[in-house]
Amino acid sequence: MTTTPIVFVIHGDISVRESLERLVRAFGWRPETFASARDFLARPRLTVPSCLVLDLALPDLSGLELQKRLAVDRPEVPVIFVTASGDIRSTVEAMRAGAVEFLTKPFSENVLVDAIQFAHQQSRRELERGARMKTLRDSYALLTPREREVMVLVVSGLLNKQVGGELGISEITVKAHRGQVMRKMKAGSLPALVNMVGSLGLETALSM
Repeated sequence: MTTTPIVFVIHGDISVRESLERLVRAFGWRPETFASARDFLARPRLTVPSCLVLDLALPDLSGLELQKRLAVDRPEVPVIFVTASGDIRSTVEAMRAGAVEFLTKPFSENVLVDAIQFAHQQSRRELERGARMKTLRDSYALLTPREREVMVLVVSGLLNKQVGGELGISEITVKAHRGQVMRKMKAGSLPALVNMVGSLGLETALSM
């Protein structure tokens, strides 16, 4: 599969789509154009750096509505707005929701290119974060229920003897479980394991 960054373009005006497609291709990126938000949402998700250039006014979902949906479902696809009818309220709403840029026509081609480059960097970081989280979740899934209990108590700061007392098992057994936890989670140190537990959102378990 190609790793060339993608620029998705959603615009109701075919002439605008074609113009943006030519621009994207000229800078070596891969353009994909859509006439509506639903057409774009039907496209399978990719693990390639990408961004979305779209108009506020679309034939189905509005650009702002699509942006809100992507923030939840596809955070690895940053949004750039390109519109002829932007107002202050829409601009503020889009930027607060995380838009990379909000451009009102006419605008400099260089400004759009810079925004796309920045968006691709942001997308790449989000994809890398997602890959790390998948690895963490996969490792956590390998732990037995007892190993998960031991991990939570260990990262909360309890000594092996104290963990054994909490769980009603021997200190030697705790050490064995702890070793398995470190191996399966690929944690090189206790601080690293603490960070992993935090990333997995297991803080609530620690406070129980």
